[in-house]
Amino acid sequence: MTNSKTTNMAPARAKTPAATKGQSKGDKVVALLRRDRGATLEDMMKATGWQKHSVRGFMAGALRKRHGLTAASEKTETGRVYRVAAEPCA
Repeated sequence: MTNSKTTNMAPARAKTPAATKGQSKGDKVVALLRRDRGATLEDMMKATGWQKHSVRGFMAGALRKRHGLTAASEKTETGRVYRVAAEPCA
């Protein structure tokens, strides 16, 4: 007689390190902000799937704390554009 608990269990999967999974959403936002033309709020929302308040929250909190960067914005003819204002100090 077999134990039904062991035969129905899927084999354990090895955990994949975060570095091999690809670029995080935060990394995508940072890459957009580092472009010469910068990024609009809509660009960042499209790249991450986040809502406006989530993108703004990332720029106000995690961008500064985790990445050591500051975002600057300017109003253009096409709308507000955000860019990295200061690179992290060495």
